[in-house]
Amino acid sequence: MKKCDFYIVDVFAEEKHAGNQLAVVRDARSLPDELKRRIAREMNFSETAFILSDKKENGGYNIRIFTPAQELPFAGHPSLGTAYIIQREIIRKKVEGIIMNLKVGQIPVAFRYKGEEPDVLWMHQMPPVFGQTFDKKIVSEVLSIDENEIDRRFPIQDVSTGVHFMIIPLKFLDTLKRARIVKEKYFDLVGNIEAKGLLIFCPETHRPGNHLSARVFVDYYGVPEDPATGSGNGCLAGYLVKHRYFGTPEIDIRVEQGYEIGRPSLLLLRAQDMGEKIDVFVGGKVIMVAKGELL
Repeated sequence: MKKCDFYIVDVFAEEKHAGNQLAVVRDARSLPDELKRRIAREMNFSETAFILSDKKENGGYNIRIFTPAQELPFAGHPSLGTAYIIQREIIRKKVEGIIMNLKVGQIPVAFRYKGEEPDVLWMHQMPPVFGQTFDKKIVSEVLSIDENEIDRRFPIQDVSTGVHFMIIPLKFLDTLKRARIVKEKYFDLVGNIEAKGLLIFCPETHRPGNHLSARVFVDYYGVPEDPATGSGNGCLAGYLVKHRYFGTPEIDIRVEQGYEIGRPSLLLLRAQDMGEKIDVFVGGKVIMVAKGELL
């Protein structure tokens, strides 16, 4: 097996060693799927991205995303982190955008620059699909919180832009900080539904200037809590405009995540409800941490 270059980046990070860690393996077409899963397990990150070839196919770059347990059709921070590596290490010049060919379909990623380096990357996600709603009492027991701490003005709902998440509105930051998964009840809840990740959010924030604070629990995928979740926040963006959380059919906001696990993250969300569909964009900064050779 030939050697492959690999990179470690922090996604949705305002500084190094924050945000969500990602390993990206380059020129990985020849690697067997089982080896991809083993590499993801060795990296111990929530996902590892594999660029199959340095050459574009069908107008974009073929990317596969693995957790230690399985392949994912789409994930947010691997899409942005991998696009950053393609621009920086393969194309090696400024580009307006890159198309990512993922299992879920083609995901466009746009670049905003500060000097010669990308400053913010934006991905245009698939239009959100809204699924079933859930009982507040059952969900509150899964999260170890009081039922009255859930914001009753809005539903608890399954939303997907490629991966399903249960979106749960809370009233206060204190509740968000205290929330803890009761594993037995969690696995009972997600065992027969499509949404395996739980995204809780509230309008109070750790830092001034941000609009919402969020946490994401994904025990089903082997990660108790995710520090920054692009796919989940894309679902959140669609949810916010559909239910007019801010009173308008469009948003342009800053969402913080990861504070409770020591990985402060910042995700930028834009969305617009255009009647027939909702347009969702998730953006953030990517920072190079390390690069080497996969033996």
